Amino acid sequence: MTTAKLTPSGSQTVGPYFAIGLSYLIERSGVVAADAETIEIRGRVLDRDGVPVPDAMLEFWTSNPRDASGKGAFPYGFRRVCVDDNGNFCALVNRPAPAPFSDGTMQSPHVLVLFFARGLLRHLISRLYFDDKPANLSDPVLLGIPAERRHTLIAKSEGANSFRWDVILQGPHETVFFAW
Repeated sequence: MTTAKLTPSGSQTVGPYFAIGLSYLIERSGVVAADAETIEIRGRVLDRDGVPVPDAMLEFWTSNPRDASGKGAFPYGFRRVCVDDNGNFCALVNRPAPAPFSDGTMQSPHVLVLFFARGLLRHLISRLYFDDKPANLSDPVLLGIPAERRHTLIAKSEGANSFRWDVILQGPHETVFFAW
């Protein structure tokens, strides 16, 4: 797996056009009701220097835990959120289920995350795993990431249905992004 690299934009900004142009999509993304089938993901988007990125958007895609086949089909749960001026985001998403590869190999429950921000010509793709899942130890995708980088894909539990995951752009603790 390789990581995508962002090109530093220096102190120049494009303006609020990214947020303004996509804000109508956020309002139409629907609301997930908080219950036992949902989890809360909180975090921050930071640049390589730890400075908040104030104009990013994240999409969270989860598998279907109620799929009658037991396979957790994608896509199921979808949530789109923007960060605030301090780079904070919060999303309620459907609790992910294990999902199979086409050969039947099972993946640990995870969320696909698409990341959008000014300066990117196309979105970045990542995965979000959860620190309370033993299946992480056998997930083929997670095991394909160098051991010293895996922590960037694992959200930390902050309670039964709440997790923390920060997205870091570039630098030694950069979040793993997948090539496509």
